[in-house]
Amino acid sequence: MASNVAAEGASENGSQVNSLTEGKAKITFTGPSSAFYNPVQEFNRDMTVTVLRQFIEDRREFLEQKKEKGSEPAAKKPKLNTVNDSEGIRVLDALSASGLRALRFSKEIEGIESITANDFSQQAVETIQQNIVVNEVEHLVKPHFGDAIETMMSHRTLDKRFHAVDLDPYGSASIFLDSAVQAVADRGILMVTCTDMAVLCGNTPEACFNKYNSIPLRHKSCHEMALRILLRSIDSHANRYSRYIEPLICISVDFYIRVFVRMHTGAKEAKDSVTKLSNVFACTGCHALHLEPIIKKTVHGTSVRFTPPAAQSGLLGADGKCVHCGHTVHMGGPIYSAPIQNKDFVDRLLQRVKNTPEEERLGTHERNKDFVDRLLQRVKNTPEEERLGTHERVMGILSVISEELHDVPLYYEHDQLMNVVKSPVMRILNIRSAILHAGYRASITHCNAKGLKTDAPVSFLWDIARAVAKQHNVSAERFDETAPGKKILSTESTQEVNFSLHPDAASKSKSENLVRYQYNKGKNWGPKPKAKGSVNSVQAGFQVAS
Repeated sequence: MASNVAAEGASENGSQVNSLTEGKAKITFTGPSSAFYNPVQEFNRDMTVTVLRQFIEDRREFLEQKKEKGSEPAAKKPKLNTVNDSEGIRVLDALSASGLRALRFSKEIEGIESITANDFSQQAVETIQQNIVVNEVEHLVKPHFGDAIETMMSHRTLDKRFHAVDLDPYGSASIFLDSAVQAVADRGILMVTCTDMAVLCGNTPEACFNKYNSIPLRHKSCHEMALRILLRSIDSHANRYSRYIEPLICISVDFYIRVFVRMHTGAKEAKDSVTKLSNVFACTGCHALHLEPIIKKTVHGTSVRFTPPAAQSGLLGADGKCVHCGHTVHMGGPIYSAPIQNKDFVDRLLQRVKNTPEEERLGTHERNKDFVDRLLQRVKNTPEEERLGTHERVMGILSVISEELHDVPLYYEHDQLMNVVKSPVMRILNIRSAILHAGYRASITHCNAKGLKTDAPVSFLWDIARAVAKQHNVSAERFDETAPGKKILSTESTQEVNFSLHPDAASKSKSENLVRYQYNKGKNWGPKPKAKGSVNSVQAGFQVAS
């Protein structure tokens, strides 16, 4: 259901009162909607609604399985109930603003016990209260005036923790992460948005280190690197409390990144988090990448040892330069180098979106009769329960993510590879075919329409570039001595390259004509300006409430 704005009437001071509907929630406001409402973020909210629906369903199944196993033998020391087994979930919208996100949760998601809509602006809290009444959800949504960090810290005890915490700040979420990882119940979900992409993508590495304790690199894969820097920061905060994260789905889209992670508790598993981190080496000339784990784990029977790894990099030569082109190599990180997408969870999300309960969709897929009967019953009871304003885009993004190589960190741009050797850009389909024919894997990435994910060594990617250059009579002589393409084309290829079409090279999401990538819409694209009179989030906890 797309959003729309309508005039309601005049307020006491004569200003125009308007209303806006997004999904099943309605909010009222004074003045133009552009002052606080960003329609681009509807996709963010639609995706969050979809993820929470699936999270609640998975949690319900987990609790049912736990009940079926029955009671376990009494332990010598009673265990604390870290899972927080209440039937409904408690949700915190920590930076609620107009309350639209919390209102949509209350109207569109079943299985919620309560929602706390928190904001540090008294005016925002009054607006939230007003919108709660308009939507008739007083029984579910409670407005709360307070600093987000203090609010989360007051819920860090096991019996007060939230099952879901949503952080969608203006700019960076870094200052909220330490309190957030303590306020989420075991097996609960933490949802975080960051819009400070210039910082995360390498424009100011010193600022990124201050906020996230990682050094970013300016590379074509910087948007995925941003996701992995944020995940590393969240996991690092969690590890201090013997907790760790399980990434469910992580998205880089529009002007922000958004991660959904499940929180777990366990000292042993938290120690293993360090094995999921790597430093990144990137050549400044040919842009080749290499990831180096920051620690080595050795297991011999029951003995487990963590030791520093030997200093080595497959990208550095004896002279400390790139082995492929002879240029300087930069080091960044550490980043989270384990998979950032849970394939099973993404597949369930995709199936949920495809099975949106609309009667006209039922005839397009063959389904189990019992499933169809249950689906029809849901349609009769709540015909618009799961319809989203950005339905097609949600399905497209999920389809692309489901096709990604989840165990391969970072990616290249195929046209950039060709640009290094000054050759015409070959179709990505043929490049993926060459990689597949050689016995390696290749995929698209949701972070970049031109992105190429592959487990092929960089040396073979340059074999492909040399083969393309040879086809177009591009030789090493045309390059300056210091150009990266000079050394690459002067090196002999080690593997044969076959550009004939491979049956698995085509992207399924493209053949289905899905909305896979959203492009910049021009003027005023990006986050809205910070609300006037708002308190800087760094200083919020030190303010005196009026």
